[in-house]
Amino acid sequence: MTKKIIIPIIATALFIVAVGILIQRTRITTLPTQIVKEEPSVTISNTKISVSLARTQQERERGLSGTSSLDTNSGMLFIFEDKDVSPVFWMKDTLIPLDIIWIAEGKIVKIDKNVPLASSDTPDNKLATYSAGRPVDYVLEVNSGFTDKSSIKVGDAVSVSGI
Repeated sequence: MTKKIIIPIIATALFIVAVGILIQRTRITTLPTQIVKEEPSVTISNTKISVSLARTQQERERGLSGTSSLDTNSGMLFIFEDKDVSPVFWMKDTLIPLDIIWIAEGKIVKIDKNVPLASSDTPDNKLATYSAGRPVDYVLEVNSGFTDKSSIKVGDAVSVSGI
């Protein structure tokens, strides 16, 4: 009779120990989840463009002023959250010619290609200005000639990620 009681008690104890060891091993081998933040980018016609962001008014005013070069497939994305404003750009203190891509509702609505540099002695009130002529969500500035090289055109779908 003692065997009938002791064997189930030992079996239960062994089962509890085995489950405890299994749980402990699972805890040890489980690694914490790591969140990797995606770098900001814009994709147009299967062309991925790494971007710097200009979110605030101060960042938008500075833009690419003083920038002497952009890497291939890179640019600056200007973010406009106010949907009632049609932004106006100029090339003050910009050191490189650019293509300016105007984006609204996930599509390109206008492209200003090969926007030239302004002469350093041009007064502010004489600088050429650029606008989509309508409200936009984003403006993307890239190297001059990039839109032609990448076959990017008005109407192309635009995907923005990592912002």
